[in-house]
Amino acid sequence: MLYTIWCATYIVVLYLVLFPIQFVLLQRDEWKPLAHKINAIWGKLFFWGIGMPVHVDRRFQPEPNQTYVFCANHFSYLDIAVMGVIVKNYYAFVGKSDVKNIPLLGYMFAKLHVQVDRDRPNSRAYSLAKSIRTLASGRSIMIFPEGGIRAPEPPQMVPFKDGAFTMAIQQQVPIVPITLLNNYLILPDRSPIRFHRHPLRAIVHPPIETKGMTQDDVKQLKEKTYRIIKAELMSKNRVPA
Repeated sequence: MLYTIWCATYIVVLYLVLFPIQFVLLQRDEWKPLAHKINAIWGKLFFWGIGMPVHVDRRFQPEPNQTYVFCANHFSYLDIAVMGVIVKNYYAFVGKSDVKNIPLLGYMFAKLHVQVDRDRPNSRAYSLAKSIRTLASGRSIMIFPEGGIRAPEPPQMVPFKDGAFTMAIQQQVPIVPITLLNNYLILPDRSPIRFHRHPLRAIVHPPIETKGMTQDDVKQLKEKTYRIIKAELMSKNRVPA
């Protein structure tokens, strides 16, 4: 319990210290990549401060100026924090609009990322269109294609939604699968909230090219990405497929 209190206190204090710099950088579009870097600094300092090593098996090193759609499994809220440590590219998250209600963090999210309001019928279409425009501008997208933390028994995933694969094919940019192996053990999605100390482990997989694909290939692309991530989850966690 003491470790959880320390983690929660440290993450809030650290963000409060860094937010004034980020707030200034969010005021102009040309400064927003620097605001994005503040998130990465926050993530690195957070994991260092709580004494949690992050081990990333980089089977692929994304090109800094290349555009990708990064797709990862999503079992824990820790997944969001670690992405800035794992991925160096300038990307926009696609995430639920509830984040905007969190003081300070919500302001940053609204300025930098793509929001989905699941209670509004047109929100998904709007977020897909905005994500496609983001890719067209040369900025990558980071998305959890399960559509949120929905798996009842991690590390088993729920089926992926089409959005990530639709936008990747539409813009002909590669999909980069990312497997987050044990975040659900470090910060499980259940009450009461508890942090548990484990070295965090992740894999960045080689990209799946979409050049020449059409929207008829969405299902095939989605299933291939799902299989890549699932195979590592089943193997590393020794869970029967």
